[in-house]
Amino acid sequence: MRNTEKLKLWLAEMRAPFLILAVLLVAIGLAFGWKYHPEGTTFNPLHAFLLLVGVVSSHISVNLFNEYSDNKTKIDHNTKRTPFSGGSGVLSSGKLSERSVLQAAVGTLTLALAIGIYFAVTIHWIILLLAGIGAFSILFYTTVLTKFQLGELFSGLALGTFVVLGSYVVMTGSPEMAIKDLFPLDVILMSIPPGILTALLLLINEFPDVEADKMGGRKHLVIWLGRKKAAYVYTLGMVASFGVIIGAALFNIVTPWFMLALLPMPLAYKASLGAIRYGHDMPKLVPALGMNVLTVLGTDLFIAVAVMMETL
Repeated sequence: MRNTEKLKLWLAEMRAPFLILAVLLVAIGLAFGWKYHPEGTTFNPLHAFLLLVGVVSSHISVNLFNEYSDNKTKIDHNTKRTPFSGGSGVLSSGKLSERSVLQAAVGTLTLALAIGIYFAVTIHWIILLLAGIGAFSILFYTTVLTKFQLGELFSGLALGTFVVLGSYVVMTGSPEMAIKDLFPLDVILMSIPPGILTALLLLINEFPDVEADKMGGRKHLVIWLGRKKAAYVYTLGMVASFGVIIGAALFNIVTPWFMLALLPMPLAYKASLGAIRYGHDMPKLVPALGMNVLTVLGTDLFIAVAVMMETL
């Protein structure tokens, strides 16, 4: 196999296009870090780079562990694949070995943890807590969390809220800081919508995989609630995400620049309507899955842009 072909296989296996989510989450934390970095200090580009490497590595790791597990349990052999769900199909097709994928999953997780430990030692111990919860979510997402309706919650925290908070602390924290002094209120509030949106990204992408997931022993929220109720939970999550942004602006906790993050709302409306109307009709649901991805990425992007506009 040529190197270029092998690279394409690995990029597909890692779900490379979806890694932009990790980049945007780090961007929000870095933007807040730029806004609040301590007076008399310089913005540390090396730490920013290590953050990006660590978070992207953790995202790759969870994707690889998920593919490995879904191949073991035969979920990926039974699912109806869409551009947004059902795995990459690379491992289940036999084009890569289970051993190589598992080794890559462990390697990327180890790299992410090493960077997290470095920051915990040099910046603040709270990073170890956030990284530890992230590692737990990666290792036990399939084997534990998806069996007790906790996968969506932990995914939203580990690859959403905690990335924003952790990135911010790395750029502004110091070992002597008390926990109550680590996070300004606007940073806390603006870390919530990305967390909810990450959870919703996972939630709606579970709709096409319900039957295959059941056979593989999962019991996530869509299986537990059924597609119709899960669609309403998804819609309420969207309302909550944008509601936090609107509320923070109305109470002057954030500036009007954050209204930019409301621009994806029409897409969110269409995605919610699609989930409610077509939750049992997978071909008709696919456009809603695409609009959901654009909503998540667009909202995260505009939050980061809004923070940067505040600093001008």
